[in-house]
Amino acid sequence: MSGEHPGPAVRTPGRTGRTRTGTPPPGREHPDDHHRPDGPRDRRLTLLAAGTLAAAALVAGCGSSGGSGSSTSAGRTGNPGQSQGTLMTAHDAKLGTLVTDGQGYTLYRFDQDTNNPSASHCTDACASLWPPETANGSGSADLKGIDGKLVSTVTRPDGSHQLTLDGWPLYRYSPDTKPGDTKGQGVDGTWFAATPSGAKAMPVNGGTPGTPSGGGY
Repeated sequence: MSGEHPGPAVRTPGRTGRTRTGTPPPGREHPDDHHRPDGPRDRRLTLLAAGTLAAAALVAGCGSSGGSGSSTSAGRTGNPGQSQGTLMTAHDAKLGTLVTDGQGYTLYRFDQDTNNPSASHCTDACASLWPPETANGSGSADLKGIDGKLVSTVTRPDGSHQLTLDGWPLYRYSPDTKPGDTKGQGVDGTWFAATPSGAKAMPVNGGTPGTPSGGGY
């Protein structure tokens, strides 16, 4: 029988079940090389995948650190300043509910002051007898039983800041020697204990306030 016969089959060492015929021309890869696990293309893909995973791990680590710092910073709340002072309420059998300082001493308002705009007209010797309730810090006042919208401060002539209630500057009275005293009520008809709304305290029985002498200005 005439004609050429194909060359003998060549079996690749170390592989079973696959046979390739002939020898590829010099400089060309045999098609089966692309399916070999140790071929050049597979090695490149393996290196590329490893590099991608390493980069992803680095990015994830940076993102986690930034998120933790941001959460801590955003968690800060509250007023950072020192409290200006404390205003509370107390019940007096004759005058009803009054405003006191943090130690329970009665606070007063002065008719010669103004509340719109707020202004204090008790200075010098007057301020020695009627010490102003000054604001000591930059934060908000600590309030108990008082509407915060009514509380503010006014700058006194000496530059200090005095707490106000509904615009009225607040004072203590020096002869009040213990919490709950109301000796300044009605002095000279111009000094009155302050109520939580900033109004003048009046006797709960509907009477008129007395007018003690010797302590007004």
